[in-house]
Amino acid sequence: MVAVEKHIVCYAVEAWGHVRPLIHLAARFVKLRPGVIVTFLTTDGFYDRVKTELSRSFEQHEQELAERMRVISIGNTKSFVNSEEVDNNFKEVYKTLVAEGEIVCTKTAARFPSLSKPKAVVLDFFAPGPFHSVKAVSGNSVKVYGWSPGLTYAVFYLFGPESMGGKGNVRLKAEEKARLTGKSFRDAVKELVFEPVEGEIVRLPGMPPMYDHEYFPQDFPMPEELGVEVFPLVHEMMIESDGVFLFTPESYEPQAVAAVKAWYGETGRHAYATGPLLPSASQANANTKEKKLSGEANAIQAFLDETLKTSGEKSLVYISFGSIFWPVKTPEKLWAFLDVLMELNHPFILSNASPAAQIPDEIKDKVKTYGKGVLSPWTPQQLILDHPATGWFVAHGGHNGVTEAISAGVPQILWPFGGDQPLNAVHIADNLQIGYELLQVRSGHGLKQIYRTGYTPKGTIEAVKAEAREVLAKAFGEDGAKRRERLQAVRKNVTSEWEDGGASKRDVSAFLDTL
Repeated sequence: MVAVEKHIVCYAVEAWGHVRPLIHLAARFVKLRPGVIVTFLTTDGFYDRVKTELSRSFEQHEQELAERMRVISIGNTKSFVNSEEVDNNFKEVYKTLVAEGEIVCTKTAARFPSLSKPKAVVLDFFAPGPFHSVKAVSGNSVKVYGWSPGLTYAVFYLFGPESMGGKGNVRLKAEEKARLTGKSFRDAVKELVFEPVEGEIVRLPGMPPMYDHEYFPQDFPMPEELGVEVFPLVHEMMIESDGVFLFTPESYEPQAVAAVKAWYGETGRHAYATGPLLPSASQANANTKEKKLSGEANAIQAFLDETLKTSGEKSLVYISFGSIFWPVKTPEKLWAFLDVLMELNHPFILSNASPAAQIPDEIKDKVKTYGKGVLSPWTPQQLILDHPATGWFVAHGGHNGVTEAISAGVPQILWPFGGDQPLNAVHIADNLQIGYELLQVRSGHGLKQIYRTGYTPKGTIEAVKAEAREVLAKAFGEDGAKRRERLQAVRKNVTSEWEDGGASKRDVSAFLDTL
């Protein structure tokens, strides 16, 4: 057995927005403290990607540090949450880790030697099965910390206490609703999670008041198992956890971070701000290795270089809705937006990584004929954002992309779908005024009145095009220049969070000191 002073286990569900930042947090653990070894558990489907992403945080001369990161796959999953096979495998692997036994990777069959029993486990709040397995096996002898991989403001709305504007304990509410109405627990949960309360105004620390329906700006089919089998349990996991890691820079949303810290502090627990979580090696190393994640990376690099020559700096519009989201109910609004980009002669790259993304042949032909657009199923996002040709980022507002764009100094035009995205959009467009939010692209509940302005989006194709022209004119004009300038101040604060004296380095160091 290898004698280890501090052994930490990390695990996030198979969603890249949850896994990627946790990889770099784990890398920070081993870089900040000698003697720390991390066992990073993942799935067969993500194993190779995790290994490549992890390599972006270590230079060649840091291989000894990199070897203190053990990436081990625990099986396959058909769902990014609540896979019974992976949950059971996690429990067996965790039992072995606690018994200080040898672990075998299901992806590579590699055998990992025994280590000292874990001192802490960092678990995705979307992984209730593993969370309860750790509690069942270890009781209170091992600290279990929640991993909150999104905007902290959204923690309140989705999972926080009602006293702070949150939904509170959804499980108990659903049980009561089912008892009173005769509905099934499943149907009661779906109503509580997926259906806004008409006319209800949500008030969160540091955010403008919003109607409940504004948290559902797109008619997007969220995975039912997420809402029914995971969301009802998160509040109780937050209550039962020994602390929480917040994937956010404290300077980006200080009131929200302070509120979570105060809430956890009431019971003697700690909340740690950790953002931004980007590769901690050099940009050259990170960008070179990121190319391995996309088969079209070299072609995209060539396109960016050519765009810089022909159209100049900050000329390109990069569009991505992440690896899950896509306007599946109204794709014609995206095609209308592309039409305006081509009409205005803006070069662009569109990432269509979502499994729901379908691009008709006529759109592909139109973009090919245009000659200044690229359609790609998986893009090297940080390489694109760091390139001098990139001017604006049209995105859904997921926290990964938001922190990456801010860190790169690229302003955003936001097209949110759900989760933490609507709050990021309001925070960026209204609170900080460092970007814009598209309103006419909304669908479903999103076409209802906006509380803070009283405006009701029309949502027609004509309205989408008119707004696109207006927003792009502002973005590439004087107003956009002012927002870009304000962004640089935010960027400076965010990128300093991991420097000496920065909040994230302070918080994570404080956590490591408790082990």
